[in-house]
Amino acid sequence: MDCYTANWNPLGEDTFYRKFELYTMGWNLKEELRDCMVAAAPYGGPIALLKNHTRREKSPGARPLLEIYSASGLLLASIPWKSGQLVQLGWTAGEDLLCIQEDGTVLIYNLFCEFKRHFSMGNEVLQNHVLEAKVFHSEFGTGVAILTGSHRFSLATNIEDLKLRRMPEVPGLQQPPSCWAVLSQDRVAIVLLAVGQDLYLLDSTSCSMVTPPGMSPSAGAYLQMAVSFNHRCLALFTDTGYIWMGLASLKEKLCEFHCSIRSPPKQMVWCMRPRSRQRAVVVAWERQLLVAGSSSECIQFVLDEDSHLVPELDGVRLLSRSSHEFLQEIPEASQEIFRIASMAPGALLLEAQKEYEKESQKADEYLREIKDQKLLPEAVSQCIEAAGHEHEPDTQKALLRAASFGKCFLDKFPPESFVRMCQDLRVLNAIRDYQIGIPLTFTQYKRLTIEVLLDRLVLRRLYPLAIRMCEYLRLSEIQGVSRILAHWACYKVQQKDKSDEEVAQAINHKLGDTPGISYSEIAARAYDCGRTELAIKLLEYEPRSGEQVPLLLKMKRSKLALSKAIESGDTDLVYTVVLHLKNELNRGTFFMTLQNQPVALSLYRQFCKHQERATLKDLYNQDDSHQELGSFHVHASYSEKRIEGRVGALQNALDEFYKAKNEFAAKATEEQVKLLRLQRHLQEDLDRPYLDLSLHDTVSNLILDGHHKRAEQLYREFKIPDKRYWWLKISALANRGDWEEMERFSKSKKSPIGYLPFVEIAVKHHNRYEAKKYAPRVPPEQRVRAFVLVGDLDQAADAAIEHKNEAEMSFVLSKCSASTDAAVAEKLNRARAQLLKK
Repeated sequence: MDCYTANWNPLGEDTFYRKFELYTMGWNLKEELRDCMVAAAPYGGPIALLKNHTRREKSPGARPLLEIYSASGLLLASIPWKSGQLVQLGWTAGEDLLCIQEDGTVLIYNLFCEFKRHFSMGNEVLQNHVLEAKVFHSEFGTGVAILTGSHRFSLATNIEDLKLRRMPEVPGLQQPPSCWAVLSQDRVAIVLLAVGQDLYLLDSTSCSMVTPPGMSPSAGAYLQMAVSFNHRCLALFTDTGYIWMGLASLKEKLCEFHCSIRSPPKQMVWCMRPRSRQRAVVVAWERQLLVAGSSSECIQFVLDEDSHLVPELDGVRLLSRSSHEFLQEIPEASQEIFRIASMAPGALLLEAQKEYEKESQKADEYLREIKDQKLLPEAVSQCIEAAGHEHEPDTQKALLRAASFGKCFLDKFPPESFVRMCQDLRVLNAIRDYQIGIPLTFTQYKRLTIEVLLDRLVLRRLYPLAIRMCEYLRLSEIQGVSRILAHWACYKVQQKDKSDEEVAQAINHKLGDTPGISYSEIAARAYDCGRTELAIKLLEYEPRSGEQVPLLLKMKRSKLALSKAIESGDTDLVYTVVLHLKNELNRGTFFMTLQNQPVALSLYRQFCKHQERATLKDLYNQDDSHQELGSFHVHASYSEKRIEGRVGALQNALDEFYKAKNEFAAKATEEQVKLLRLQRHLQEDLDRPYLDLSLHDTVSNLILDGHHKRAEQLYREFKIPDKRYWWLKISALANRGDWEEMERFSKSKKSPIGYLPFVEIAVKHHNRYEAKKYAPRVPPEQRVRAFVLVGDLDQAADAAIEHKNEAEMSFVLSKCSASTDAAVAEKLNRARAQLLKK
């Protein structure tokens, strides 16, 4: 730390830049980077190299070789390139590799060179070929921009939701533009291109010439342009060495720089730190690197090897054959603490801690100076913040020790920021390790989030590290460990070197009943890999039948799916499987399958009763279920419009009931057939609607219509019980108002229902005169009620007194009125008094 500022380079008065080594590359490249097609993913992502890509020979030894390395130069995967001529490589936000071919086909590979899918940029690109291509990122996702041989541009803003846009033609463009870039304005991707000294802006509908504000008239022709990592800034380089820097909206100029080098740069990228006031670009030539900003001065580095620049959120990565370096603006907290002769609170606290370790009294002097200015909380916070921006663990520890030392002299300093920084640095140091090779800075890590970092470790199949990280940060199981174990299991099923039984047991042993784990998803992956038996074994561990069944159906294991659905007790699930089987199997096999599953058969019958009655008949026939067939024919008879058809269906039902030895049902059906035939004759003879009436309604309607003999005939033929027939007849006669017939009927023979019903029905029809005829004929025990009904309270009182029944007396008394029935009431009261004396 004594030479900490040795690699600091000033740009202006208050800004410093440093370039330090991340890794000594372990890829042992024999080719120069200029001879390879290079693409490095942001956020410390992997590096893709295409070797021999300029060779056109067809011999196998001369085939291009696609290799993917970690940021430390460790080989992750490689494949010989056997497809078409590649024009550009690029990475998606999810770290998938995009390989853009000359014919406009874009092939997508994962980190391990495993093919995922492909898409085409359209017929026009296919016909005119790709001259240049760029992979860009926006708020909508990862996009691809193509310049075709006809000098037209095509865009796809989001490859996950592919919508191709053909940009307008540039008037008079006969050769490729000298440089171009994709900008984002008003949430729309547009193309900015340079033709000599002219700039053109292409949006969806028009092509317009633009002039950047403050651009020098003598600037010359444009050679290079660069868009910042956050898409907000734009840099332009001209053939006079003039660099213009401004907003990507081309509405404001930020600064400019005049460079002594006029040759076209190999690369130009932005180098900015979030929330910094400094704006700077890095321009690279073969052996020289230049950092230019708002100052008239610049920083220059000599490059020992051919290098490739990778723009990052807070700096620039420099790749070469031997090393991987990082160039960044030094964060403000680090500048405050480590700047020579700095008197910042953090610098004094760091010195105080060093002196304390030396057991020097100067420690107390430094502390007193900070405390007198009441800046100790600020000093602690500065040291914590600066520790996050340091790459070397020794520097991190020194700063955190200083922060911890300062916290001891504060009463109410919240510990959360210190603890969180310690956790974050431990995570960052773990992933920066040479074997892992993800050189994230603290700023990038916070923008990326821990969830995305875990996803990237999973993509690299670094499952143990990801799990240890989750446990260390105490993330919830569903968010952390469970999700990672599920990914591990999905990868495990792809390994073909072990048997299905071993893989299934290993997965279950590792996962157990971990919350958030879906064995059905793992089984689906196994099935997609062609391991059906392994998928079935894994589904045995899935506790949710609703997840098991759909996959079993997909795997053509319908019978097993049916068993699982029945075990679940979920009728909807059983119906799903049964209907799937119905469509999949022939009719005979389907019925035989259901025969072995009574629950499924019963549910299917219920379904057929409401939806497919014809199928229901086939089911009953196959089972020789005569009782059910009889019921089916009875039900079917009611859908017949013609009486002959209905009788025929009932006759079929009669045969089935006899076969089922159900005498009652057979007899009832036989009588229904007889009734239907009689009703048909009645309807034909009397020209009145009798069909579909019940036996009782038929008799009642005949009496209402005055056909007493025909009613008597039905009474005898169907052996209607006497009591029921008498009730039917007196009700019908009362409804008809035929009181004379009712009186004759009452005298025809002794009434089986008594005579009180005659009284009640007459009263119900408001005919007390007729009711009084039957009251004396009512049996003694019902006579009081009968007299009360007809309104003869005097006779009701006499009957009650004669019976010496106190309850009857009280009943009659309750009906008496004080004004009209006083004599009756007095008579009843005397009788009750005499009865009580006894």
